[in-house]
Amino acid sequence: MRIRNTEHREHIVLQMTPMIDIVFQLLVFFVFTFKIILPEGDFNIRMPSASASLSSQPTETPLLKVRLRAAPSGELAQVQLGDVVLAGAAPFAKLHQEIRSLVDDAGGPGSTEQEVEIEADYELKYRYAMHAITAITGYLDDNGEQHKLVERVRFAPLPQ
Repeated sequence: MRIRNTEHREHIVLQMTPMIDIVFQLLVFFVFTFKIILPEGDFNIRMPSASASLSSQPTETPLLKVRLRAAPSGELAQVQLGDVVLAGAAPFAKLHQEIRSLVDDAGGPGSTEQEVEIEADYELKYRYAMHAITAITGYLDDNGEQHKLVERVRFAPLPQ
């Protein structure tokens, strides 16, 4: 049996420089591709239950009712706040201005007691309901600061 000479053993050296380079390249890639997303709306929305009673709890502030009417195609036909029809090219911008004037928003925190009920036609496309919620609940000012208008939004039950 032959014994190997231990003096001539090969010494294996791991090259760390390429591994560190790869790690830094991955780090730079993830830092540059990371996108900060604005926080999504945290809406306080109460959906009507299947057996919704017609009597609701009395509140001190009047309930604002927003009516979203749909065309037969599902597109938005009309936006109505109370008895006021908001017609024109930008009905949700008008809805936002009306809500701001009713809540007396001067860049402040808004009203936590005010409640808005949205009554939407069943055929209405979902995006219009979301536009209405966005117009009602708040806005971002020029500095990127978030201002809340109405925090309590509920949907009217569908007629039976």
